[in-house]
Amino acid sequence: MANSQNRRQMMVALREHVIPVLRTKGFRGSFPHFRRVSAERIDLLMFQFDKWGCGFVVEVAACPAVGFTTSWGAHITPLKLTIGYLSSKKRLRLGSAGIGHDHWFRYDDGQSVDEVARRVLPYLEEQAEPWWANG
Repeated sequence: MANSQNRRQMMVALREHVIPVLRTKGFRGSFPHFRRVSAERIDLLMFQFDKWGCGFVVEVAACPAVGFTTSWGAHITPLKLTIGYLSSKKRLRLGSAGIGHDHWFRYDDGQSVDEVARRVLPYLEEQAEPWWANG
């Protein structure tokens, strides 16, 4: 029970501190999936919470502006596309050292959920924007 309450508090903090920044950057969508569509590409961002603990990851990816065709031949339009359709080899977890590396934002270590949410912000500029720019 405490985990679900903590998760709700963390989601509120992310909505307060991170989502407004995403909106100023042109992202649309609703929690946990966000996309920014341009003439060149679609930039994707997703929050994923730990099922059993007090942590979450922020994954980013990019794909061509026309959308994405799955390995089974289904075409996903830009407005329906989420990171879940893309291979983990095309995603970056913010805060990690690169593809295949892991990083979890923890909110069970005594920091406030607001502090944890604000820790995501530098990674948007330092890792996410360069990742999206390089496609």
